[in-house]
Amino acid sequence: MKFAKLGLIFFFFLMLSGCSVYMAAHQPSEKNVDLFKIGTPKSFLVAEFGQPTSTEIRDGKKYDIYRFTQGYSGGAKAGRAFAEEVADVFTLGIAEVITTPVETIADGNLVAYEVSYDKNDLVDQVILLTANGSLPPPSQIATPQAPSTPSVAPAPSPQTTVPKSQ
Repeated sequence: MKFAKLGLIFFFFLMLSGCSVYMAAHQPSEKNVDLFKIGTPKSFLVAEFGQPTSTEIRDGKKYDIYRFTQGYSGGAKAGRAFAEEVADVFTLGIAEVITTPVETIADGNLVAYEVSYDKNDLVDQVILLTANGSLPPPSQIATPQAPSTPSVAPAPSPQTTVPKSQ
C-alpha cells in the first residue's frame, strides 16, 4: 500500500513538474537583428525572419515590414529550464505555481522593422517600429550615410629660387 501511495505521489510530481520546464525549453528562438543594417541583401532578411508581413511600393521604392517575436538564445532557454527543474525537485513541484505563470509571460517580445531597399535589393534604410506604431527616437533609425571622401591636401608646389640681381 505504501508503494502505491509513493508511486501515485511520484506520478503526480512528474505530471506537475515540467510544465514550466517544457515552456522554457520551447520559448521562441533569438533572431539575428544585426542583419537590419544598411547593405544587407533582402534574401538574408527573408532567410532569418521569413517573408515580410507587408510589402508596398512608395515613390518607386520597395518597403517591407518584418514582424516577429524576439526570443532567447539556446543557452538562456536551457538555463531557465534547468533552474526550473531543480526548483521543481527541491519543492516537490510546488515551484510550478510561480514558474509556469512566469514562463507564460516571458514568451519573447514582439518586434517590427520597416526596411527599404535600393535597386539591387540591398537594405538602404531601417526603422525600428514601436508597439504603438509610432516612430522611435532618431537614434534608432538607420539611414544611409554619404560616402566620405578622404581629404587630400594639395601637393606643395616646387619652390624655385631666383637669384637676386645686384
